[in-house]
Amino acid sequence: MPIGVPKVHFRNSGEEDVVWVDVYNRIYRERLIFLGQEVDIEISNQLIGLMVYLSIENDTKDLYLFINSLGRWVIPGVAIYDTIQFLQPDVHTICMGLVALMGYFLLAGGEITKCLAFPHARVMIHQPASSFYEAQIGEFILEAEELLKFRESLTRVYVQRMGKPLWVVSEDMERNFFMSATEAQAHRIVDLVAVK
Repeated sequence: MPIGVPKVHFRNSGEEDVVWVDVYNRIYRERLIFLGQEVDIEISNQLIGLMVYLSIENDTKDLYLFINSLGRWVIPGVAIYDTIQFLQPDVHTICMGLVALMGYFLLAGGEITKCLAFPHARVMIHQPASSFYEAQIGEFILEAEELLKFRESLTRVYVQRMGKPLWVVSEDMERNFFMSATEAQAHRIVDLVAVK
């Protein structure tokens, strides 16, 4: 039986009465945001809206984006990444569970020195993929050209983040390259591995 969205007590500052709010709204008030699904247009717009709202509410207090995502769509992922770069508050990115593809790109988008992985988290880097099998030949060529542009853009971000030569990053992206949290730190994908 589904439990629904739990509600918790919350007291706004300066108010005497306690109100019940859903747990997600309570967590958002602490500037904690979660991406726990594949990236698509809907979740991208929700995350962007929430991050923009929280940065308007307080542009000096950091945001924390917890990521457990297999990624998926490139363009909605790039939209989230660009928003993270645009926001005034620093965005800490935290890897939990498995972060792959566009999820990895978002992890790399966090503020330098503020990118963290939990000890048992896994990180997977790979080149962006597409749905070539659904396209006709003309669309396939256009899509391939566009995908190559995205790959170059993503690779430049990884090179900047990891401080490694372009050829090393390109080689890593050629296959499903899985890493533990400590391997991701050694690869300079994350800055820290969380400890108790």
